[in-house]
Amino acid sequence: MKDWLQAARLRTLPLSLSGIIMGSFIARWRLVNQGENWDISIFILALLVTLLYQILSNFANDYGDGIKGTDQHRASEAESRAVASGRISAEQMKKAVILLSILSLLATVILLSRAFFPDFIQEFWIFIGLGIACILAAIGYTVGKKPYGYLGLGDLMVFLFFGWVSVGGSYFLFTKSWSWDILMPATAIGMMSAAVLNLNNMRDLESDRLSGKKTLALRLGFRNAMIYEVILLILPLIIILTFLGYNGFLEAGKVYPFIVMILIFPLTGLRRKIMKVNEPKELDPFLKQVGIMTLVMALLLAAGLNLFNG
Repeated sequence: MKDWLQAARLRTLPLSLSGIIMGSFIARWRLVNQGENWDISIFILALLVTLLYQILSNFANDYGDGIKGTDQHRASEAESRAVASGRISAEQMKKAVILLSILSLLATVILLSRAFFPDFIQEFWIFIGLGIACILAAIGYTVGKKPYGYLGLGDLMVFLFFGWVSVGGSYFLFTKSWSWDILMPATAIGMMSAAVLNLNNMRDLESDRLSGKKTLALRLGFRNAMIYEVILLILPLIIILTFLGYNGFLEAGKVYPFIVMILIFPLTGLRRKIMKVNEPKELDPFLKQVGIMTLVMALLLAAGLNLFNG
């Protein structure tokens, strides 16, 4: 059981929850202000689905990198990667990926049935397609003949699925409507998620070069990847501030939603520490820190919009 828990990479789970929390509670703020109900069961099911997607992705990543030999070049991670270290066989991990895919699809169907039946059948089928796309994206990062993670497309996919799909999709589950301004907080979460992946790929530059895994960080080089990282960590709070201004909080004089801006201080400190790193392996502790910061960003905006202004 210990080996499977390590393969699930529990430290990545807070990041995957951030988009669901952000989208769900922006939806709650709007629905409550309109005198409509917010279904907490949809929120709980959405959290379950995204956790299954994330664990599926981690298992598939372990399997894909393991059978391709990528993890053999990662001396710092060799003991923690289950397939590469031999603690879990490739066949066992393949079966786990298949099982998680089935469970993820089943949970998705249950969630969408709760959200859309019986009045929104067309939306149900659209989101079924979106759910299947999420499952395929989780697997396709490292698995297959041409996994997109090996082509430098991982950052774009993480931005889209952790940001736009997660935040925008969860918002739509509750409201059954679309508002273009949701793309602002969705972009903020997507950038923070891409920042975590970029840190991971900067740390693994040498091992990825040896294994032929051409990540965006490898294509950019360490120096340019660091500039890219700084940009990813600067823009999210600016975008969220724009979102709050667009929704009239500046004119209304409501200050609580701006509590999220307190993150400017820890994020500034975190950026400075990251910029001082010269050895890629020293970036590892920052992955968890940026992931937690993303979750805190979602929680603070959710609290500011709902606990004080609901």
